[in-house]
Amino acid sequence: MSRNHLAGSGLDALGTRARLDVAGQSLSYHRIDGQAPADLPVSLRILLENVIRFHDGTARGDDQVRAIVERGASGTPVDLYASRVFLHDTNGVPTVVDLAAMRDAMTALGGDPGRVNPVIASELVIDHSVIADVFGRPDAMTRNVELEYARNGERYGFLRWGQQSLKKFAVVPPGTGIMHQVNVEHLARVVMVEDGWAFPDVCLGTDSHTTMVNGLGVLGWGIGGIEAEAAMLGQSMSALVPDAVGVRLTGALPAGATATDLVLTLTELLRAHGVIGKFVEFHGDGVSALSVADRATVSNMCPEFGSTCALFPVDDETLRYLRFTGRSEGHVALVEAYTKEQGLWHEPGSPPRFTDTVDLDLSTVVPSLAGPSRPEDRVPLDRAKSRFRTAVESIREQNGTGEAKTATVVIDGTAHQLHDGAVAVAAITSCTNTSNPAVMVGAGLLARNAVRAGLRSKPWVKTTLSPGSRVVMDYYRRAGLLPDLETLGFHLAGFGCMTCIGASGPLIGPVSEAVNDTGLTVTSVLSGNRNFEGRIQPDVAMNYLASPPLVIAYALAGTMDIDLQAEPLGHTPQGDPVHLRDIWPDPAEIEAVMAGNIDAAMFTDAYGHVFAGDHRWQDISVPATERFSWDEDSTYVRRPPYLDGMTTEPEAVKDITGARVLVKLGDKVTTDHISPAGAITASSAAARYLTELGVDKGDFNTYASRRGNHLVMMRGAFANIRLRNQVAPGTRGGRTRDFLADGRESSIHDTAAAYRAAGVPMVVVAGKDYGGGSSRDWAAKGPALLGVRAVIAQSFERIHRSNLIAMGVLPLELVDGGPDDLAPTGAETITIAGLEALNAGHVPATVRLLSEGREFTARVRLDTPREADYFRHGGVMPYVLRGLLTHPTETDE
Repeated sequence: MSRNHLAGSGLDALGTRARLDVAGQSLSYHRIDGQAPADLPVSLRILLENVIRFHDGTARGDDQVRAIVERGASGTPVDLYASRVFLHDTNGVPTVVDLAAMRDAMTALGGDPGRVNPVIASELVIDHSVIADVFGRPDAMTRNVELEYARNGERYGFLRWGQQSLKKFAVVPPGTGIMHQVNVEHLARVVMVEDGWAFPDVCLGTDSHTTMVNGLGVLGWGIGGIEAEAAMLGQSMSALVPDAVGVRLTGALPAGATATDLVLTLTELLRAHGVIGKFVEFHGDGVSALSVADRATVSNMCPEFGSTCALFPVDDETLRYLRFTGRSEGHVALVEAYTKEQGLWHEPGSPPRFTDTVDLDLSTVVPSLAGPSRPEDRVPLDRAKSRFRTAVESIREQNGTGEAKTATVVIDGTAHQLHDGAVAVAAITSCTNTSNPAVMVGAGLLARNAVRAGLRSKPWVKTTLSPGSRVVMDYYRRAGLLPDLETLGFHLAGFGCMTCIGASGPLIGPVSEAVNDTGLTVTSVLSGNRNFEGRIQPDVAMNYLASPPLVIAYALAGTMDIDLQAEPLGHTPQGDPVHLRDIWPDPAEIEAVMAGNIDAAMFTDAYGHVFAGDHRWQDISVPATERFSWDEDSTYVRRPPYLDGMTTEPEAVKDITGARVLVKLGDKVTTDHISPAGAITASSAAARYLTELGVDKGDFNTYASRRGNHLVMMRGAFANIRLRNQVAPGTRGGRTRDFLADGRESSIHDTAAAYRAAGVPMVVVAGKDYGGGSSRDWAAKGPALLGVRAVIAQSFERIHRSNLIAMGVLPLELVDGGPDDLAPTGAETITIAGLEALNAGHVPATVRLLSEGREFTARVRLDTPREADYFRHGGVMPYVLRGLLTHPTETDE
């Protein structure tokens, strides 16, 4: 199906065009009530509107409408067109790199490079590059921003080129906020208007937490940057109609429970229920008891409970929030009129018919954490100490130590005795919670109460404050809460994701030395959404998610080995014990501070010049050329080889014979394990490459900052220190065995290079839930560049499976047996037979796997015709480029 126009003008195959007069405008829209049953969930109604709007009069269009109305009964995939694409710098830089490379390839094939250009609104927020190097001092943010620009000058110059040279592409410069908080507070439209048409704001983003905007009633979720490129160029995203699971909320949160506690409870509940790949939609009387900020916190962690989206339909609270954040009255009126007219308005008394329903009484939510390594592992606060002790014992057993560790550290001339569980990082970070004034004000009031009681953060704790919006600092200052936060070490470190994505910087020096010298197990507590092994900080083995007030509480305690419900946090100067309950703020006081210190003008002022940037951004000067001038000496931005030697027609698909197992993995391997992430360590293959180019160790930066350089990134694939490749038992990180060299142990990168040189294909073998976590393109790009042709797993998570296909890597699902059956040692060679049927336009349901004389069956996970097309062409980039050569889109408008 070809894109006619974003708003669907000129298409009215079903006679659904209607008029809506509101706020002085007369707008066209496509009515869905004649096609949709009254009990169709709101999330599916938005999907239906999209299909109707782009219905081109063919039988395929009729089939797609029927597939949604009948809840996927026909098995027909539907094409979804994004209203806008949302990116951050980490995924955005390689996305723009690929667009620049596509312009070069278009030129080489004799086409017009200007056709490679976004056709829909594409907005990028730079928020993933600032690192918490400096902390606990008044100039922390200034110093961190200076370091950020020094490290990322090439990347930012490249994005400036994209901002000037690509149409419909806007950049929110560094230091503004975190993308999802900026989206909720400013960029989200809820209802789009273009050329006289009104239609839902369908937002697809290159970060899995794009779902945060679901809290505003906007349908959207995370996709790979490669899919984003296709969407920017006018391609649809093809998917089967998902099941819609309703979450019925009743009651209200009790005093002392926060939105963080709620989302951790829901994450545990929905993970256990099983919602992977499904739409989740909230309904019931309890919805009205949640602010939009609370809803956004819940929707933000949608990837952690595994669903595609987590939608809260629009209601009066949504309208209040839109006004509160500075949206115009005319737009608020449009949102209300359109959503009510289209049946997208929340009606508590008339619940939709869902595939399944889960119930939660909000009054049962209790203070909680999640950890030490998965967001679904909720720990009630009153059991945190005992659960910590059980977890640390398990870590000791894994490490073969079997005994508790202690270490003496000297900080500022004072010796401190640290034990396993010492809190090394306490970070108020991430849009998950910093977008929520209730928990942020609660943290500020708790800090005030703690300071008044004479408490201080422990000196071995690295304390950081990195909110997702400048508005947070505005209301902290207005309410007079900042001095108390700073007294406890929570100085502003920057506006960006920072600790939540692993840009936490080094620990306090003596603490890091103690960890590496003695094996001490230290912990982090952060108000983020992910706590996977190795993600937060390389020296920190155990990571806990918590509300901002609890982050401060653990900074005061200095250890996870404490029962905050029963034991004191510390003592007053007079020696009296101070418990958490003594300093926990009253809900009424939190409400009063919010009411008296936050208003719409704050948001209007903060976002008044959102795309302008500071003097550093404005001083970056690059020419607005049609094609980018690549610097062959750059270590940050290089032209990738994906399209080198590309022909106008794809090669025939062939069976894969004699493949070597490059990596064999167990269950629940996340994209954090697969993709290069965090700091580039001195012993890594990427570090050796940079050193050979003359880059100093202090300038290695993070993998996130170097995602525009494929030569760095492919060296970091499968190199996470927590990953255990069963092909090389007893090793960690990026190690395997080279069976062209008698099975000797070698790095994954070097072994893959040897296999590629010898023309030997490679596969990855894995267990269940392969590829969970963030939408990381390099979890697919890295293996593809290494030469991996297929991933054979027992099951996949949605985004990563899609990304593999987008890079031309085949996802296969084992039907019989597991990794140990298919490849007991990893020394086996594997043949995949039956793929050639794809050349006739047929996707085989299964293929045969041959391994050392044994035969297995695997399901081909090319779930839609579009996915099959991508794979036949070798990935989405060559598919789109060949389409642009033969069928130009509206990119020249």
